[in-house]
Amino acid sequence: MLVSVAEIKSRAEVATDKPVAYMRQLCKHFGHKLDASFGEDSGYIQFDFGRCELRAADATLTLEVSASDEESHERMERVVGSHLERFGRRDGLSVAWRE
Repeated sequence: MLVSVAEIKSRAEVATDKPVAYMRQLCKHFGHKLDASFGEDSGYIQFDFGRCELRAADATLTLEVSASDEESHERMERVVGSHLERFGRRDGLSVAWRE
């Protein structure tokens, strides 16, 4: 019998003039230790405790994180959000998650 695991998801739309550059920077940074990949306008980072999907559009980097439990989900938001805010400190990037 298969048991489906409900995923907890949230997303953040981050305004930036450099969405592709920040997407690549996040994927490259985490890709040193994790499964991460990116193309022209999308990418992903697979953590042991969740996943982040990234999409770069005109002036927005969209992050969507998912995890199987609340603790892992909060960790995903914290880890991905804090890294992007640190990378984008000069540009004043701010990550606000919503379900």
